[in-house]
Amino acid sequence: MPVTQHDDTTVWHRRTFKQTLAHSAMWLGGLAVFAYCWMQISNSTTWFFVWDAPRIAGDIWSRATPPKWEYITQLGRPIWDTLNIATLGTLISLCLAVPVAFLAAHNTTPSKLFIRPVALFIIVATRSINSLIWALLLIAIIGPGVFAGVVAIAIRSIGFCAKLLYEAIEEIDSVQVEAITATGASRWQVMAFGIVPQIMPAFAGIAVFRWDINIRESTVLGLVGAGGIGLQLSASLNVLAWPQVSLILLVILAAVVISEWVSAKVRGAII
Repeated sequence: MPVTQHDDTTVWHRRTFKQTLAHSAMWLGGLAVFAYCWMQISNSTTWFFVWDAPRIAGDIWSRATPPKWEYITQLGRPIWDTLNIATLGTLISLCLAVPVAFLAAHNTTPSKLFIRPVALFIIVATRSINSLIWALLLIAIIGPGVFAGVVAIAIRSIGFCAKLLYEAIEEIDSVQVEAITATGASRWQVMAFGIVPQIMPAFAGIAVFRWDINIRESTVLGLVGAGGIGLQLSASLNVLAWPQVSLILLVILAAVVISEWVSAKVRGAII
């Protein structure tokens, strides 16, 4: 068993009988759990369809190629809706995430006993539910459409942005804050001139990064009726229009690649 000393040298020691027994028991326990899980998966799997999957995939590929290029004239509005869902959802989430982040950070929260736990709960609650589930809930409340997609993306993004931002707030240089406080500045002046300038690069990076993620997530919200190009994809899948499906997938891929390129350029300029 290797043990690293303070001088970074590795010294090997023989395991005792109890250590060997515990190590073997851990491996056997892991193998037993894996075997049990595999049995459960195997019992609920129709293996005929698994073995037949290559033939089915080849058949779908032959039906989907070549893509139906003339159908691209009907994808302009859906892909525009997808970009709007991602952009507006990101902007709304940032407006809500900033105050939540300041309330959650231990060095800016007004109350560590009452307000901070509430802010942390908001962060965990909005991050723990997928945007598709939020979209399903919102469609039942406000009806299908782009607005439900925007709200779903916004709610899903609050926890992500607030978590990264409050961690950036907690890592600021306290010397600058103390220097501004020593001049007699108010709490809001300290925040505006001592904290905000230090977290602006992190805030910009988080915003661009989340927008890039939201582009990907908004492409599939239409599958549940929340607007965007996913709605066209769902309609094409329902009627087995495979040439249209392949074209839609190519358009989604192009949108994701472009958004990745834009976000990488913006992050590079910021950093």
